Amino acid sequence: MSEQLPPVPAPAPAPMPAPAPAGVPVSAPASDKRGLAIASLVLGILSLCGSGFLVCGGLLSVIGIVLGALGINSRGKNMAIAGIVLSAVGLLLTIIFRVVFKGILFNDYWQQLLRNFGM
Repeated sequence: MSEQLPPVPAPAPAPMPAPAPAGVPVSAPASDKRGLAIASLVLGILSLCGSGFLVCGGLLSVIGIVLGALGINSRGKNMAIAGIVLSAVGLLLTIIFRVVFKGILFNDYWQQLLRNFGM
């Protein structure tokens, strides 16, 4: 009285996708330059902090502007723009600090004062 069920056939394998026709270029995934935008933003912030020093502020500002320009065509476009703006402000502050401190430190008053103290 026990009935046996017929065996279930195995499922057919899935068909393989057709290969791309010859002569049609296969597009590579778009590269994400979001890292450049983030680096530009970080360097912009650091250039503001180091704007009192020519090497730190000036160098970081220039690199931040370049990286921001390279990363502006990415998903992090707003970060790249913010990095460019912060780096430009940092570069402007560096130039202003250099002009002001050069005028303060190297005018005749300070040179005479240093001569009076024997330096």
